[in-house]
Amino acid sequence: MGLPVAQASQAPEVSLRPSLRPVAMEAPQASRPQSTVAALADLESAGRVVGARVRPVGRPVSEQVLAAAALPAGLAPNRIDQSLVPLVRPEAIVEQALFKRRMLRRGAVCGDIEIQGKPIGAVAAEIPGCGAKDAVRVTSVAGVTLSQGSIMTCEMAKALKRWVSKDVETAFGRRNKVVSLRVAAHYACRTRNNRPGARISEHGRGKAIDIAGFKLEDGTLVTVLQGWTARETRKSMRRIWKAACGPFGTVLGPEADRYHRDHFHLDVARHRGGAYCR
Repeated sequence: MGLPVAQASQAPEVSLRPSLRPVAMEAPQASRPQSTVAALADLESAGRVVGARVRPVGRPVSEQVLAAAALPAGLAPNRIDQSLVPLVRPEAIVEQALFKRRMLRRGAVCGDIEIQGKPIGAVAAEIPGCGAKDAVRVTSVAGVTLSQGSIMTCEMAKALKRWVSKDVETAFGRRNKVVSLRVAAHYACRTRNNRPGARISEHGRGKAIDIAGFKLEDGTLVTVLQGWTARETRKSMRRIWKAACGPFGTVLGPEADRYHRDHFHLDVARHRGGAYCR
């Protein structure tokens, strides 16, 4: 028997629509796995509906948020999209890097931070044909130190840096890099091979350097005299010698003559027929 009309109007209203459940609490569909970003986007949307508090993307994601985001089963926290966690460099590391760069700039010469030394200006000629303008005393190139501060022009310093950074530093292996060059001679006002009456050497113009050996990271010293023929190093030594023919105009090694048996002579003199390498 139906209720009277008056009583029916006083009955509590019953909604025929199903009660809403927070979207974030629904289990994910196995056929449509969500990415972490998509899951968090759904969570944010659900927060607007039910008034839930949602952490913004970019902050560390807690396990509770991951659970509420209904991530696919088996997704471990350490596999979260790394873009959600900002990479933070400790201030101390940043400060050390900046300090090191400032120090390099302070010691840079020839307008190149990878050429370290001091400007010395003009070098007076002791005999006609010697001397150099705007010379520098170089202590390291491309992070590789010179056994003694060497006087040269910027043209020579830049050629030395190109050779060292491209070919010398890793010639004996990337795990045992060259860290120092043994300098046998740099600027010296003299004739070629010190012979009386000969032409002025490029050493007398600040455009040459003699390298007698290479010190490696593990402390080993590979000399030109012994390393040129030693079984373990001869390939590397010949590679270094050959690579110098390009950055330098003249390259002389142990097989050039008796004057260069124990060192590489490198200079930036230019010849009509191209680089002179022996």
